[in-house]
Parts: sequence; structure tokens; C-alpha cells
Amino acid sequence: MNDRISTLLKREPSSEILTAEGWVRTKRESKNVCFLELNDGSTLKGLQIVIDKEALDDQELLDSITTGSSVIATGTIVASQGQSQAVEMSASSLTLVGACPPESYPLQKKRHSLEYLREIAHLRARTNTFGAVTRVRNTLSWAIHQFFQQRGFVWVHTPIISASDAEGAGQMFQVTTLDLANVPKTGEGQVDWHEDFFGRQAFLTVSGQLEGETYATALKNIYTFGPTFRAENSNTKRHLSEFWMVEPEMAFCTLEGNMAIAEEFLKYLFTSVLEHCTEDMAFFSSFVEAGMSDTLGRIIESPFVHLTYTDAVKELEKYNDRFEYPVSWGIDLQSEHEKFITETIAKSPTIVTDYPKEIKAFYMKLNDDGRTVRGMDVLVPRLGEIIGGSERESDYDTLVTRMGQMGLDPADYWWYLDLRRFGTVPHAGFGLGFERLVQYVTGMANIRDVIPYPRAPRLADF
Repeated sequence: MNDRISTLLKREPSSEILTAEGWVRTKRESKNVCFLELNDGSTLKGLQIVIDKEALDDQELLDSITTGSSVIATGTIVASQGQSQAVEMSASSLTLVGACPPESYPLQKKRHSLEYLREIAHLRARTNTFGAVTRVRNTLSWAIHQFFQQRGFVWVHTPIISASDAEGAGQMFQVTTLDLANVPKTGEGQVDWHEDFFGRQAFLTVSGQLEGETYATALKNIYTFGPTFRAENSNTKRHLSEFWMVEPEMAFCTLEGNMAIAEEFLKYLFTSVLEHCTEDMAFFSSFVEAGMSDTLGRIIESPFVHLTYTDAVKELEKYNDRFEYPVSWGIDLQSEHEKFITETIAKSPTIVTDYPKEIKAFYMKLNDDGRTVRGMDVLVPRLGEIIGGSERESDYDTLVTRMGQMGLDPADYWWYLDLRRFGTVPHAGFGLGFERLVQYVTGMANIRDVIPYPRAPRLADF
């Protein structure tokens, strides 16, 4: 394989014949010279290709090369005569691989709105913004695996199709092979799920957590990293119908250990992206969210504050006149409250714990007070919640009671309850929405711009 343009830009001038491959970003011509900026997605900055028209002697070829064309250039790396780049390629040969009609090419040499680019999502990765987002997303993905693999965690592939609702929220996409124009019915007029492919109702998973717990109670420390789905009819800048989740589960682990690994995890990811995406992060700090790199740096250096939900509410109540949604004990904290905690009260990333049981999932361990659970939310400045997790309920009878209180049938979770019957252990875990992470790191305002092809209500194009 030939060098990527990011590598060619770092080469010293020499007489070695090299090859550059990519797409034309810009083209400039004078009487004797043609300049092409070639980019292959490996870096924000393209490689300038300098063509001596007299040496090439093919004006027809140069005329056919336009913005968006794919080109292969061969030549030597030389010191650049311009001030915007250290080196450039003096081309000895040029090949047009794929022409690009300028009159119909949707990406012109101008700033396009993000809304417009969503309409051409199949081409938007060719822009600086989306190239940078994709490289940051790649770096974060790799860092997630590195973090867990270096600590002995096992990556477990949990199912995409599930028969259980891990969240108990009921917002699930149904999977079926039934003929919707002729749905089989029982004698009572209900859908006869026995006629369906799986012989029962099945859904796209909302979380790999429950299946992950089964492997944590065999392999001790595991993590999942894969797509999850929510049939939530929400058209906000923070919600997607299809997104990726990172969910570690740790046996012989309590809430305290869970908090420690979550803090270490975030700091590792932020450090990795600052180290490996310096150019892209400078771009985001300059053009998307001012000071984004500095924000991440401060989080890396800050010890996370620990605060119980009860204490957080007491502090927030002092400022109720500032909030759109007033605070009182028992409510689920809103983003405005979470950001206020980190930016005004704690002035630091904060882990809020011990939430009222009524607003948290059935699997969270009940505290001795009978009112709260050993849940946690990790809050960061400018966003609010970035991680949610808990110590899991390990007592069989308590878990069955909690299921009943939440309107869930324990019979549907018989296999999950078996973990509490056969060698139960304290265990804990958390979930991180990957797109929320990418959105936070890049400063992008809309979550639909940090995933290649967003899925949302009435949006399943491409």
C-alpha cells in the first residue's frame, strides 16, 4: 500500500519517487503550473500537488480534473515554496481515476451547513468537519478496547435480538417475520406469537447489560461494545434510535469500585484523544466549541467529586429560582440540574449516587434505608450525565420484589434470576452512550452529526 497523505506530509524532501492517492479538494492554475490539493481522509490538511504544464504536456487531462475527482499522483516530495505547507509533491505523472462533474457535485468550495450535509450523508465524510469527527470516533473506539483489554476484561458480544427489556421502559423495536397484512390471531383475538420466527415476541436490544451480567458471573470482568436501539419518539439533538453502547460488568465489585473504574475510564479516553487527535481537536476548539481541548484537559486533572442524590437536591433547592424545572427530592434530575452541579456547586466532574428507587431500574441494589438504590450518574461540565451505572441487586428475594414493584413478570427473567440462585456475588457495572461521548469530545451540537448514518423518527435514509 502507498503512504497515506498524513505520512507524506511528514516526509523530508528527497529524490525518492512516491505515490499520492486521494480526492481533489481544490484546483488552481496559472499559465505554466497547476496546483491540486489532494486529500485522502487521513488528515485535515491536504497535500499540494504541483504540476509543471510544460513537462506534463496534457492540458486536456488537467481540464478534466475538477473538485471531487479521484487522482493518483507520482513524484518527489520537495520543500514547498508556499507558506501554508512545509512540503509538497512535484508530480512527474498524473492519473485521473474517477471524474467528477462540477455542475452536479454537491460539495463546492464553500462552507456548507450541517443541516445540508445531513441530506448528503454519503458524501459528508469528505468535508473537514466530518473527517475529523470520524477520526476522533475511531480513536475513541480503539481506546475503549485498549482500556479494558489492558485490565484483563473480556469483550463479550451480546445479542442484537432480545426477548427481554433491560430497562423496563417498553420503548423497543419489534422484530417479526409475520405478514403484517394477515397477522395470525389466537382464539381470543390476540396476535399468535407462536407463529412468529422465534415463537415469541422479540425485539432489538436496548442494552446488553443483562446478558453481560451472566458472563461477568463466570469471567469476572467483561465489557460489551455494540449497537443498541430505542423506539423513543424523540427528535432532540441528544437522541438517536440506533446508537452504540459501552457496558462493562464486574463481579466481586461494589459501587465504590464501579465509581473508581468509571472515573479512570473517562480520563483514559480523554487523554487518548488529546494525544492522538491533536490536529482534529485543535480544529474543533477553533471552529466548533471554543476551548474543547482545555475542557478535556481540566477533567483529566480533576478528582471527581462524590455527592449523594439527597445532598445534591439540598444544594440545588437553594437555586430553584434559576431552573426551568424546580428541584425536590424524588424527581429525576434534568440536564440543567446536572450541569449546574458540575459548573457551580462542585465546580468539578461529579458522581451522584444513591438515587430514589422509584426513578431507577429494577436491577439496582437497594440500600439499607429501603428508599434509595446504589446507583450512580457521572456528570461532566457542559453536558451533565455521561455515564450511568450501579451496583446490581444480588439478593434473589429482593430482586423478585423489585420486579413486582416495577410491573415486570419474574418468569420472563428466570435466567437472570438464576445468577442470584447459583453462586451470587456483589457485582456492578455502567453504561456509556458512545455517540454522547463523541458529541461531548468534539463539541458537535447535534448527535446526528457524530454517527455516519443517523437513525431517528422518520429518518432511515442511506
